[in-house]
Amino acid sequence: MKLWSFWRSTTSFRVRAALGLKGVPFETLSVNLMQHEQLSDSFAAINPGRGVPALEPGDGRILTQSMAILDYIEATWPEPRLVPADPVLRARVLAAAHTVALDIHPANNLRLLAELRSRFGATEDQIRDWMHHWMREGFTTLEAQLDPDTAFSFGATPDICDLCVTGQTINAHRFGLDLAPWPGVRRVEAACLQVPAIVAALPENQPDAEPAP
Repeated sequence: MKLWSFWRSTTSFRVRAALGLKGVPFETLSVNLMQHEQLSDSFAAINPGRGVPALEPGDGRILTQSMAILDYIEATWPEPRLVPADPVLRARVLAAAHTVALDIHPANNLRLLAELRSRFGATEDQIRDWMHHWMREGFTTLEAQLDPDTAFSFGATPDICDLCVTGQTINAHRFGLDLAPWPGVRRVEAACLQVPAIVAALPENQPDAEPAP
């Protein structure tokens, strides 16, 4: 199994963590987004969307989009569960995960930020303010969605929401957003950072990770 990934990509982090939690081995193929390797014709042949992650399960077919890949992983290796069997709880978990994946993350996407710079002349301070705004909006929604009585987002073990939340807190720390207003989000992050498979998936633990400046 091959995973095209970039060490700092939080969508790639979700997939790395899910595979780790399931105990599924994979080979990491680095795509350096900062050097625009994702825009090459050779990578477009792998993923026409020119983004990471992309997963080749071993049969030559390519899967793209992190949430779709997570769905494939859950269907193929159902234990330990990352999505609850109970229909109502499943919907709650997915709704919270989508708050990150569909509401927060797209506004922080590298391509969108590049457009803000090139088309509208946004400064780096304005870019950071933009990202902070959408993270605040999303984290406030997320805080209300999380179960207040569980260590992880909705239970005693990590689920798909936890992977999305932790990926987004990685970005929050990177761009200097204080998470103090969202104790539930901080609780989930702290619980996840005690799980070896999730720690192994963190950006700084990837083979293509760059040293801190």
